[in-house]
Amino acid sequence: MRHFEFTVDRPYAKSVNQTWADMRRLQVAAIIVGLVFAAAAVGLILLAEPWTIVLGVLSAIAALASVWVALWVPRKVGSIEDLYAKSPLVPAVVSEIHPRAMTLLSLIDIAKPGTRAPLYALVTRNVPVPAGRKRSVGDKVPSVALLSDRRTHSEADAWEMVSPMPIEWGTRDAAVHSRATSAIDQVEWDFLRSRIAESKQIRTSPDQRVILSERELPENLR
Repeated sequence: MRHFEFTVDRPYAKSVNQTWADMRRLQVAAIIVGLVFAAAAVGLILLAEPWTIVLGVLSAIAALASVWVALWVPRKVGSIEDLYAKSPLVPAVVSEIHPRAMTLLSLIDIAKPGTRAPLYALVTRNVPVPAGRKRSVGDKVPSVALLSDRRTHSEADAWEMVSPMPIEWGTRDAAVHSRATSAIDQVEWDFLRSRIAESKQIRTSPDQRVILSERELPENLR
């Protein structure tokens, strides 16, 4: 597994990193839902009817569950620094340009540690176009692969949730971007570019990924 070390510009990352933004949105949504359930619990319990008390207790439990989600999410995801340090470096290229976003196409080994052999997949992710930067189809976007499961005790051999997170969401330093690009074999970049035409098909498939057979892979990955 290939990793890439660099100093994360935390204030900058918090302003542009969409993974961090998604986490914050989930936290805010959980807090809002919790407040709604808490208010409902108080109102129902104050009515002092047997059925309203029961519903009030259930609403209070739902409120506590929402607060737990808001607290659990950052622990589950980890810090921005941890995400970059612990996630493998992978190639990604711009495969589609949309009016307000672009699609990244990435090559990621989705096999879990301890499995007998790697399991490569083409994975897409829609992301905003960087402010002030013009992007073209085929541009290299070195990234790290975020790998996780939907269930805590999943026994699957492959990660259930996989997506690329660009290095450029962690720093503005062009030298870091260049170093990350060079750390990835040119064969992998060429392979991704050869599969750009399949981007829409992959983007609209379940989990936005398509698993590759061994014979489809470049020789250095077999």
